[in-house]
Amino acid sequence: MTAKLSCMVSTALAAVLVIASLRYITDFWLLAFVTSFQLHIAAVCILVSCLVFWLTRDAISAVLLIWSLALAIHAVAMLMEFSTTANAAPGAKPFRLLSFNVLMDNAANADAIADKVLESGADAVYLFEAAALRSALPRLQQTYPHRLGCYEGTPGCDLVILSKRPLLESRFYNLSDLRRDRFAVANVDLDGTQLTLAAGHITKPYFDDYHRDELDEISEILFRITGPLILAGDFNSSSIAPDMRAFLAANDLKKATFEPATWPTRAGSFGIAIDHIFAREPATLMKTTRLQDNLGSNHYGLMADFLIGK
Repeated sequence: MTAKLSCMVSTALAAVLVIASLRYITDFWLLAFVTSFQLHIAAVCILVSCLVFWLTRDAISAVLLIWSLALAIHAVAMLMEFSTTANAAPGAKPFRLLSFNVLMDNAANADAIADKVLESGADAVYLFEAAALRSALPRLQQTYPHRLGCYEGTPGCDLVILSKRPLLESRFYNLSDLRRDRFAVANVDLDGTQLTLAAGHITKPYFDDYHRDELDEISEILFRITGPLILAGDFNSSSIAPDMRAFLAANDLKKATFEPATWPTRAGSFGIAIDHIFAREPATLMKTTRLQDNLGSNHYGLMADFLIGK
């Protein structure tokens, strides 16, 4: 009975490992969920394969254990890739950003979210699915008088950039024909240094090739931008997904070494980071932290501190 059960578990485990390993052969969009959870899947497979090996002590269970370990080790290595050095040039100027997908039907928590934004001390704020905060926008505008989005440059209210400093040369882009006004770029004058702020809300990766195509559209926009750059938003994918890795490499973007998990909120720290904050030098990302309370959203918000060089 033990041998039969071990054989069944080993077969199922091998099937999971094959699916998790397909990323090394093809970047097919149906694998997007699997690639984002590679470390989680590998960790579970390690536990199961250890149990099978303890029961059987055979070569097959040993191979499954080594396979699981290899996937986990590579996932950790990918998480560490593109990490910020957190070493800024002398004279760099501090800048703080808050980025939060507040959830479109979360109007009941609008005042609490506005309180958190105002308490943050952020120089700029990116909000996504911001229609939930329409009632709080007048109060936020007292501290953040400069706005792009939520009927300022757009007919709707999804992505919005709030800033204490004037937003210069600001505009919205449509990344695909699926949804409009999901990417915005603006410049701010940081005491003589021009800093580019970019915010994006990317389509979920299991909608055909839209996720990859929208990242390619963003790359074309970022290619024309020079100087310090901050990019943040809801990317709906982990940074270890193949298209995200290609995107980070193509645009010389840096991130926190281990990004805080932002989704699903019920998983807490055991979730994955699908909301990201990136920087391109001479903007140096110093640290990224997660808001302690999700404030009714299905995402956790993020706060990042930067030092901006010239």
